[in-house]
Amino acid sequence: MSNAVDFISSYNAIDARMRAIYRGKGNLQFTDLVRRLAEGNATVAKYEDDLLAFAKLRNAIVHESSRDRIIAEPCDDVTRLIAHIAELLVTPPRLCALREKKVRGVDADETLADALIRSAETGHSNLPVYRGERVIGMLNNRRFVRLIGRALKQGEDIEATLSAPCSAVVSEDDLFRFYKVLGKNDEIQSAINAFEENRKLLAVIVTESGAFGDRIVNLITSSDLPALFKMLEE
Repeated sequence: MSNAVDFISSYNAIDARMRAIYRGKGNLQFTDLVRRLAEGNATVAKYEDDLLAFAKLRNAIVHESSRDRIIAEPCDDVTRLIAHIAELLVTPPRLCALREKKVRGVDADETLADALIRSAETGHSNLPVYRGERVIGMLNNRRFVRLIGRALKQGEDIEATLSAPCSAVVSEDDLFRFYKVLGKNDEIQSAINAFEENRKLLAVIVTESGAFGDRIVNLITSSDLPALFKMLEE
């Protein structure tokens, strides 16, 4: 099979996948799809210039070739690159490919002091709060500082604040403002997008099904982003 045939096959797969992602009305040209998706899809954005160049090469192969002669035969590097982009878009790596982390948290009945000690022991600034095996909320350094700072400002007993059960201090507002919940079968790109869409995001919580409350299998913070980008590149 020639490189031209392989190139066109990969090109068509990319075209079909971009149309599925875009879900817009109208029969947009390939180049218009690339430019529009580059605004929100990291893979398309990264390879935008390559994809626009591929559109010109595809038109030359399809429209200028004849039955007896292919006017342009892509080199091996180009053929491999477009196949790689097609694979990223059509079968993107998913969060289940990441090594699961042992996410230690605190029990709902443990105190805020217990949570602070756990955070110091583990070095984790985001702690799930469990009631049994179910997650009921998240504690983070922002919440710790806010609670202790408020107590100091109002002249309250710090010991009383530190003795409060974790279940009483978790905030639903924190959960929706600073966290995003995804399932282990969601795309790695979805986690990257979450940080790009919400600059205040502290972590992506990865659960079995994508529902909050399920077992947490991973906790992704901004420090994990270089590794996620590397997975996409590889």
